[in-house]
Amino acid sequence: MNKTEKGRVSRRRLLNWVALLSTAVALPARAWAAVTRPDTAFGATALDQALMALGETPTRHEGVIFTTPDIAENGAVVPIRVEVDQTVLPNVSKVYVLVEMNPNPLAAVFDIASGTEVYIETRVKVAQTGDLYAVVESDGQLFMASRETKVTLGGCGG
Repeated sequence: MNKTEKGRVSRRRLLNWVALLSTAVALPARAWAAVTRPDTAFGATALDQALMALGETPTRHEGVIFTTPDIAENGAVVPIRVEVDQTVLPNVSKVYVLVEMNPNPLAAVFDIASGTEVYIETRVKVAQTGDLYAVVESDGQLFMASRETKVTLGGCGG
């Protein structure tokens, strides 16, 4: 291989890198979020930052059935339940649980296997009274439901 052939290989390699970088820069924000989440979302310190890290603002949808207590007497273990009506929201791939008033709002992420019925029960820590959110990814779009939960000492609510 002479000097000229080596130069062509280098130019070819350079052109390949330029094409690769151009494609990466052209990716929409949703695709970039898919690459970085949930790490970025878990590190977010505000609800809007966590939602932005997920890639888009979720829209409210009646197919997301989110159950939380109206009043939680112990904010360290607040029971929640997320169900999805898969006749209106098929192909669910992820479920996110966010707690608005927590120092880091993203509390949990669940990967949902294809063909699985979405029914999740867990407990989350809720720092203080505020809204809790269940965000569901279905067919590449985000949908949500929210509920306010009051955290009181002794469960007297007021």
